[in-house]
Amino acid sequence: MTLHPTLEKVTQRIIERSSPTRQAYLDLIDRQRGAGVHRPNMSCGNLAHGFAASGDDKKVIRTGKAMNIGIVTAYNDMLSAHQPYGRYPEQIKIFAREKGATAQVAGGVPAMCDGVTQGQDSMELSLFSRDVIAMSTAVALSHGMFESALLLGICDKIVPGLLIGALRFGHLPTILIPAGPMPSGLANKEKIRVRQLYAEGKVGEEELLEAESASYHGAGTCTFFGTANSNQMMMEMMGLHIPGSSFVNPGNKLRQELTRAAVHRVTEIGWGVGDESADDYRPLGHCIDEKAIVNAVVGLLATGGSTNHMLHLPAIARAAGIAIDWDDMDELSKAVPLIAAVYPNGAGDVNYFAAAGGMPFVIRELLSAGLAHGDIRTVYGASLAQGALEPVIENDELVFKPAPVNSLDETILKTVADPFQGDGGMRLLSGNLGRATMKVSAVDKSRWTIEAPVAVFSDQNQVSEAFKRGELDRDVVVVVRFQGPAANGMPELHKLTSPLGVLQDKGFKVAFVTDGRMSGASGKIPSAIHCSPEAYHGGPLGKLRDGDMVRVCAEKGELAALVDAAEWDAREQAEVPPVPLGTGRELFAMLRHHSDPAEMGGSAMLKEAGL
Repeated sequence: MTLHPTLEKVTQRIIERSSPTRQAYLDLIDRQRGAGVHRPNMSCGNLAHGFAASGDDKKVIRTGKAMNIGIVTAYNDMLSAHQPYGRYPEQIKIFAREKGATAQVAGGVPAMCDGVTQGQDSMELSLFSRDVIAMSTAVALSHGMFESALLLGICDKIVPGLLIGALRFGHLPTILIPAGPMPSGLANKEKIRVRQLYAEGKVGEEELLEAESASYHGAGTCTFFGTANSNQMMMEMMGLHIPGSSFVNPGNKLRQELTRAAVHRVTEIGWGVGDESADDYRPLGHCIDEKAIVNAVVGLLATGGSTNHMLHLPAIARAAGIAIDWDDMDELSKAVPLIAAVYPNGAGDVNYFAAAGGMPFVIRELLSAGLAHGDIRTVYGASLAQGALEPVIENDELVFKPAPVNSLDETILKTVADPFQGDGGMRLLSGNLGRATMKVSAVDKSRWTIEAPVAVFSDQNQVSEAFKRGELDRDVVVVVRFQGPAANGMPELHKLTSPLGVLQDKGFKVAFVTDGRMSGASGKIPSAIHCSPEAYHGGPLGKLRDGDMVRVCAEKGELAALVDAAEWDAREQAEVPPVPLGTGRELFAMLRHHSDPAEMGGSAMLKEAGL
């Protein structure tokens, strides 16, 4: 199939824009392979330290004639998505031995749960935990004991952080191994109903906790299509997972065999070890190229994925020497139809999505319409087309079958020819309030344009209190500023979803504007988020005053204060609130101080590294 002209145009623009930085990156990883830290270059003392506790694998590691796999794990048993990883290193070592290789846990990275920290002070550590994870990954791989890597991570900042760190060791063949979503629990519609009743004071905490516990009830990723599951979708679109492995529940035979397949495969795509020669070398830095990044954007748009990736994708790309921006994403959004309706954009969760055909169906549809690059270098085969295969167990063995020709549930998955929506549902907004992004996949089209007076806040708790006092029972654009990376670490403001939803359900015209984040599960409220430049750095949100009329329009891509231009220019910025201390936030002051704008990924680490 011929590439769609918009896909071809945007990809070529990214390639040309990135040419100097991409070549510098490729030169770097070539040098790292040839002259970096490797076992053959180590002293006897280095090596002895590296395999001292390796038990039965010590003799094999010592010879230097077999691949040693570095495992970087985000395991903890508090976070449901990562709890299953506890036993993975033991399994991986067994599976590696089946191929004559060895494996060691190179290091662990933190895995912060936004579900636990949502609405809490600790959410202000969330975005920069991605930088910490990237640096932790680099520390793990810096020991030079490994000829390949396996990355164990799923959730919001963990996958981007793992990739950013691993890309600095892009000469290593690398595969990401998911652990899968928890089985479906309480229906999402019922969960939202109880949340809104609680926001209105009509049910108490016991009823709310019961509903939440029935929704988030076991091991595995949360089942809504937020940032965690969008991560998994993008890894499949980039060819970095074993095909179809994202949405297989934990604790079954298929899940284990997919892990085994990943371990076996990573032993086959390395460079020569000892006397062996490489014939299928697939380093991470070559797998993640401009086409793979575009595929990730396309997948995000086609499935209605997380707005957080408007931050994470530019950051991941930069780590590989690739420059993308919101204009690229906006242009792609106009060409890529929405073919998945997964909660919060639909009724069913990711388990229903997988049962309807899942990622194999999505990949096949996009390839057949010329809306994905099939010629990327995947970790598993000749092209992305092999990603359109569904893994199943037959006769106690893992086999791959073609994706279903037709959706098995058209309320969840549809074809490119008959989509839920003609475009990808991400909008770039701009005007005298700066640049922002809006996800409209779950927003009723009658609410794509909101024009109303603003109520201005500098803290999400102030919004909650104003809501409880009835001060927001009107047409209103709620603005929460000083929430950007430099101000307070750019927390998600998902806590506000329920009260704003209550106001909208009362019939009021409601929109939300912030230089912070909303959520990877942004829902039915029209929300202009990631406003850049942020108010902390003199961005225009700092000029707004209560009662100003503001227009938020997804149709025309507008974000504007309807204030006389002369008055607007003469206005002074609002006073910057003090940075609060406690909950470890003071330890992140350096990252806030050096952070990039949201459109570049909101990273301090990448900026200071000159990337």
